[in-house]
Amino acid sequence: MIYDSLKHAEIYQGVHPGVQRGLALLRDTDFSKMEDGRHEIDGDNLFILLQSYETKLKNDTPEAHKKYIDIQYLISGEEKMGVGPLEEMMEEVEAHPERDIWFYHGPSSEILLSGDKFVVLWPGDAHAPSMAVNTPVSCRKCIVKVKV
Repeated sequence: MIYDSLKHAEIYQGVHPGVQRGLALLRDTDFSKMEDGRHEIDGDNLFILLQSYETKLKNDTPEAHKKYIDIQYLISGEEKMGVGPLEEMMEEVEAHPERDIWFYHGPSSEILLSGDKFVVLWPGDAHAPSMAVNTPVSCRKCIVKVKV
């Protein structure tokens, strides 16, 4: 997992070409002119998902992916996200391989997504997004999906 500010995106050059490209997209794109939904950049290899939603009080089912790295960035709003190693998840509670998403129960630590913060989540990183910091608020998020 990488948790940092977009101001530092250039230090991650060489980590993974898709991650480098995704961070550049986050830094250089005006998302206010784009509608929610899927936007292809390089077919299934690299695309973005724009989502608008209200945060929820809790999320006790961290998710993980096997085929994609997630780069998550809040365009507006703020949220807490639980993060933890996939190997520490205690039980798989739901699986949707066709959508590359598995849900678990297990321990996590919280990070805050707001301002220019982003998080890069590898297939070994379980994450429970969209939790309210205090009370539910409206958010808009960009998720860059990078094929591993």
